[in-house]
Amino acid sequence: MGTYLIGIERLDLNLISKIITEQTAIRLSDIAIERIEKCRRYLDDKLANHDEPIYGINTGFGYLQHVKIEDQMLSQLQHNLLLSHACGTGEEVPEKIVRLMLLLKIQSLSYGHSGIALETIQRLVDFYNHDILPVIYTQGSLGASGDLAPLAHLALPLIGEAEVRYKGQRTSTKELYKELGWQPLTLKSKEGLALINGTQFMSAYGVYCLIKSNELALWADAIAAVAIDSFDCRIDPFHPLSHLIRPHAGQIQTAESISSWLKGSELIDQPGKQTQDPYSFRCVPQVHGASKDSIRYIQSVFETEINSVTDNPNIFPDEDRIISAGNFHGQPLALTLDFLCLALSEFGSISERRTFQLISGQRGLPPFLVKNAGLNSGLMIAQYTAASIASENKQLCSPASIDSIVSSNGQEDHVSMGANAATKCLRVLNNLERILAIELLTAAQALDLRKPLRSSIRIDELINAYREVVSFNDADRLMSADVASTITFMQKKRLF
Repeated sequence: MGTYLIGIERLDLNLISKIITEQTAIRLSDIAIERIEKCRRYLDDKLANHDEPIYGINTGFGYLQHVKIEDQMLSQLQHNLLLSHACGTGEEVPEKIVRLMLLLKIQSLSYGHSGIALETIQRLVDFYNHDILPVIYTQGSLGASGDLAPLAHLALPLIGEAEVRYKGQRTSTKELYKELGWQPLTLKSKEGLALINGTQFMSAYGVYCLIKSNELALWADAIAAVAIDSFDCRIDPFHPLSHLIRPHAGQIQTAESISSWLKGSELIDQPGKQTQDPYSFRCVPQVHGASKDSIRYIQSVFETEINSVTDNPNIFPDEDRIISAGNFHGQPLALTLDFLCLALSEFGSISERRTFQLISGQRGLPPFLVKNAGLNSGLMIAQYTAASIASENKQLCSPASIDSIVSSNGQEDHVSMGANAATKCLRVLNNLERILAIELLTAAQALDLRKPLRSSIRIDELINAYREVVSFNDADRLMSADVASTITFMQKKRLF
């Protein structure tokens, strides 16, 4: 797609996915540069001609808001802010999410309401284009006053501090600057606060999880269709008449998806089937559909957020106003990230139940889907693993957003905990992928045991491709290797 111009169009998940997948370079558009420079000129003029305290610009931060800072110390104030607030700990944030944080921070600063200097935002653009990724940690943000700690770590390399990952290696920023011939930046008034206020940690996690959620929703339908056919289920529950009288969009779409996967199957058209199938098969449209509808709503919240200004205070040059407010508060994201955990967990919960049914020795299938059961345990423990992961997801669905702990000596007395919601959402997402992989492993085994009867052309093509990676299980072997290979297959295979 060439170079993506920041500030020309609205970001959405499809566009971000395309930028990431195609490794597209980014550049500030002329309109973004004009907005940024106009805002910075206004702020410099305001400071030169007015002596009153303006929060975060010539004052301390948080509880220290009443401490006036002398003009000659404003740059040092911003430098100190990054150092003191870079208090993250725990695991490193994955590189793919750090890359998103850079993109989303640049997007938010480009609107010209943050007082950032053009040189500073351009250095962030250079970081993105050169794949220079600051080392950031998962723990430290309360999700209000923005993602202070992780964003401070994101910004530290601008002033030559901390460490980055570059060309696959972790290195000090100082050494990297020597290699590239760059100089650390000296921040102007307000810049440090513009950099560390904001929701880009939560937003980046959410955007990544949503992109991957939409992919896994496709896999959930495809794998469910394989399981439905291999368990000798009825096609009736997917007939459009049932769904048109309860017309939730996700439910209708899921019924159409399952019907499409099963079209032309010999197995689905067999006579003599049971009157009804278990809920985990029969209610796929209702359960998968509800999760899809939830994801669609959550996506709308995040697409609003990533096209917003979320630092504080906000600067309005045309109105001659500097407003200290609360756009950094992550409540919209905290609630929806918790909601996303629920939606993803339910995909996994119903998947594990289908796996359980498939290995139970019913409907002409051998116990645990293996010949010589007893001598061989077959897929018995694969279901244990899926059950364990599904249970962990239920535990992770305890909402982070209902918690709040007072900080900054009472000045910041309600926080969203959206960062905790974000990091656990990624864990739920990764767990779902593993549960679906186990169902695919199980359903493919059961389907092969139905031969010579065939499934649909579409399902056969999918399973034939899968069998090039994971072979039919004739006798006990190392199951963890099969699960890992299945996950890799799902990550590489595109269903759309």
